[in-house]
Amino acid sequence: MKPFPSLTLIATLLSWQAGFTAQKAHGAPAHGISMHGNLKHKANFKQFGFVNPDAPKGGRLVYGAIGGFDSLNPFIVRGRPAPNLRNYIFESLMTRAYDEPFSLYGLLAETIDTPEDRSWVAFKINKNARFSDGKAVTIEDIIHSHALLRDMGRPNHRFYYSKVTKVEKIGSDTVKFTFKPEGDREMPLIMGLMPILPKHIYSKDSFEINTLKAPTGSGPYLVDKIDAGSSISFKRNPNYWGRDLAVNKGRYNLDHFVHIFYRDANVLFEDFKKGVHHIRLERDPNRWAKDYNFPAMKKGLVKRQTIKLAIPSGMNALVFNTRRPVFADRSVREALTLIFDFEWINRNLYHNLYTRTRSFFDRSELSSGDKPVDEYEQSLLSKYPDAVTKAIQAKGYEPPVSDGYGRNRNARRRALRLLIKAGYVLKGAELINKSSGKPFTFEILTTSEDQVRLLLNYVSALKLIGIKAKVRVVDSAQFQQRKNTFDFDMTDNEWRASLSPGNEQSFRWSAKAADSEGSYNFAGVKNPAADAMITALLMAKSRKDFVSSVRALDRVLLSGNYVIPLYHTPGQWLAIWSHLKHPANTSLYGLRLDTIWQQPDTK
Repeated sequence: MKPFPSLTLIATLLSWQAGFTAQKAHGAPAHGISMHGNLKHKANFKQFGFVNPDAPKGGRLVYGAIGGFDSLNPFIVRGRPAPNLRNYIFESLMTRAYDEPFSLYGLLAETIDTPEDRSWVAFKINKNARFSDGKAVTIEDIIHSHALLRDMGRPNHRFYYSKVTKVEKIGSDTVKFTFKPEGDREMPLIMGLMPILPKHIYSKDSFEINTLKAPTGSGPYLVDKIDAGSSISFKRNPNYWGRDLAVNKGRYNLDHFVHIFYRDANVLFEDFKKGVHHIRLERDPNRWAKDYNFPAMKKGLVKRQTIKLAIPSGMNALVFNTRRPVFADRSVREALTLIFDFEWINRNLYHNLYTRTRSFFDRSELSSGDKPVDEYEQSLLSKYPDAVTKAIQAKGYEPPVSDGYGRNRNARRRALRLLIKAGYVLKGAELINKSSGKPFTFEILTTSEDQVRLLLNYVSALKLIGIKAKVRVVDSAQFQQRKNTFDFDMTDNEWRASLSPGNEQSFRWSAKAADSEGSYNFAGVKNPAADAMITALLMAKSRKDFVSSVRALDRVLLSGNYVIPLYHTPGQWLAIWSHLKHPANTSLYGLRLDTIWQQPDTK
């Protein structure tokens, strides 16, 4: 009789087989990954193209903004988190290259591996990675972070990370995530951007507790000082584990970064003029046109410029909450869009410095503006024949144009015809719903005093067709809370856009997100065509099909009249005190604060 192999031999064979399977599963690990196309930077690259690799270290930057905070946990719905925590304290497995549309390179992870169908992804951890308390970043921390954010994180985290069906530890230094069979090609990149939290600090028992306790992460900065709600100060971690990585070269140059908050925009600007804070990304065209003639500017102590942007404008808009019966009818939303007189507002309020936004991806190849549907778009939209208007199919969205003198009579007549079709009647000076007998009234929610002039102009224009609207200004905390719970009729919002939109579009426009408090689907969009176009862009393998899929989504959203598109700037308006410098070549997304440095021997 042939003897049975020993248990030790069996164990050895099984271990060898498991090792072979793991090795086979890994294929060809790489230093980075691109959503579409090839990586710009090779494996031995020295730094990104939007930095100064020779920037000196040291110095201090103070940044001022309107707002406040009451939490130092940016991963939960409760509370308003302080800014910069995600960038400066908590790192992810990989980091984004802002000189490419959407590419990631290793950070906490040394390499990434994923098959052609992207049905799974594996990350090999960098053996040098450390949290700020000196403890090593482990595979257990990664697995714990995934579970914590999936079950208790913000709705976007829960949405993305629920697409993982299996998490495996392979050997001592690799973690593998397997995804649901949905064909979502962005998921390896989404997991690469997952923030990693130390398991020994963040437990399920305490994670959702709102706190102002200084957080522990693996990033380049530490929280230094906190004045609750008023300011937060970061200091550069002298023992930062990743300071010599190519992805960090020329970044995180300042020893101290202070973020202070204001309630009044005029006080904020006056303090900038005095040098209390040092950099201003201007959003107000009136100030940009008239108010930059103060003494420090004349002496050359402050410089200003318009930085060219290579990214979509995004959508700055007034948002209809379609969950409210008053805005459930698309004809009503279209009518109220007609009443918004951009030409008058731009000339009289903004010195004609703004450009009207015509797309959720304006200023880029992703925009459907001035373009007919192509063959691939047509194939995607054919199942939803009523999802896109004929006009938008033919040449994209064309906003109404007035004579710019405030009369806008043609628009009012067209709006009234639509409102009558929707079941309203004009009685005297009031627009009345024929079924309920109630007047057409609603509230516009904002937290920005700068928006009030625009909104009051719009309210006056609505009054001319019998609609009574009122503007309610609330503080930033209440504003965020009411938006999180969709407790508004109309509000203002800005959805920023990248050159590679992906899963965030689900969080903004999917039917599932419409029912999830804390999501960015403020309009309450529940449109099967929008869901299908989001799926198409996530599944696209070529850049060509991807661009067509995004344009198709753009057309669906514009045809639904879910928002009143406002405007965008021609570039990034920057004013900066001259002791601070930034690279000559900025990122596709404009100036990044983490690339600024202070000239030696200056204040």
